[in-house]
Amino acid sequence: MPNYTDTPDISASKHAIDLEYRFGAHNYKPMPVVIERGSGVFLWDVEGKQYFDFLSAYSAVSQGHCHPKIVQAMIEQAQKLTLTSRAFYNDRLGECEQFLCEYFGYDKVLMMNSGVEGGETALKLTRKWAYKVKGIEPGKAKTVYAAGNFWGRTLAAISSSTDPSSTNDYGPFLPGYEIIPYNDLGALENVLKSDPNIAGFMVEPIQGEAGVVVPDEGYLKGVRDLCTKYNVLFIADEVQTGIGRTGKRLACDWEGVKPDILVLGKALSGGTMPVSAAFADDEIMLTIAPGEHGSTYGGNPLACAVTIAALEVVQDEKLAENAEKMGQTFRRKMQELQKQCSLIESVRGKGLLNAIVINDSEDSSTAMDLCYKMMEKGLLCKPTHGNKIRFAPPLVINEQQMDVACRIIEEVFIEMNGNL
Repeated sequence: MPNYTDTPDISASKHAIDLEYRFGAHNYKPMPVVIERGSGVFLWDVEGKQYFDFLSAYSAVSQGHCHPKIVQAMIEQAQKLTLTSRAFYNDRLGECEQFLCEYFGYDKVLMMNSGVEGGETALKLTRKWAYKVKGIEPGKAKTVYAAGNFWGRTLAAISSSTDPSSTNDYGPFLPGYEIIPYNDLGALENVLKSDPNIAGFMVEPIQGEAGVVVPDEGYLKGVRDLCTKYNVLFIADEVQTGIGRTGKRLACDWEGVKPDILVLGKALSGGTMPVSAAFADDEIMLTIAPGEHGSTYGGNPLACAVTIAALEVVQDEKLAENAEKMGQTFRRKMQELQKQCSLIESVRGKGLLNAIVINDSEDSSTAMDLCYKMMEKGLLCKPTHGNKIRFAPPLVINEQQMDVACRIIEEVFIEMNGNL
């Protein structure tokens, strides 16, 4: 293999990109920037250029890159014990489970690794509860999902998807799924009252991958009331919206509702390692018996140490409150920009989960072109669903940083708007 460090005409970025292309699966199409280092709201590429991170690894790095408290907790635990599997007890899991249950207000928690594993856990808990508690005939339980949902790429997850890029050439899909429109309480009540085999409704309080789609005020309260009325579990997928991202501890907190099953991930570890969790009270969680569900790495000592530290950072540094304040600043500035820029169709979001909808078709390149221009000027973000650009910086961003970042966005939009 050539020694690229001795070949001055081949950049470090090109070398890294070429290696991924040659030896990795082509299942992603990243922006052409190679990140080497991160701190707080900033990232640096292998050539040393600095960027604002306005994606936060899809909200996983809410506490900022390489937060010293989280990294220190990781180092200290890694020097003692990283993994036992669940064949044995370890000294960190019970401590972490107590911390999590008291933090979010549930009887029990089941720790896994990725967000999609948290979603699968919720689905399995729902089916167990359906047969053991609700009394649905074995093999007939169904779950309901909202169109536009995204909770991962396993077969269980994509069986609920309405996005062809997730489902093409992956069938046959899992049975027992019903899809209804998002933000439509009438559709939800119709399906719940018409089918006694419905066991649960899984929904994102704000749909992230769909383009930061914020439902009408009262939607989550209505979901809670309907699920209670028809004895159906309300499952909140807060993998992206939870842990301060929307300006509250959970997005469900905006309407004061408590889901029967809560799914968390991403920022649960502050972006240091995969950690997820499903929360429920005893009536639901204890339907799963030993040996019926789990993971070799789920609840490992390293994950437990990191999770406690990550959540303490959110609490101690008041990151939810900062997300609400900075989110209002961002939306105000973008709405002012909208008045002078016909490229912007709308600005939407809550806390520091926001999107700009581009006034162009979903299959146009305009949104991606804007992201490339912002990258050139030192800000990283990415489109979702063609004509929507998601903006989700770490929750540690301050006023001065937000002002500079917004100026970059404004410059790019005004420049591109003038060139159309």
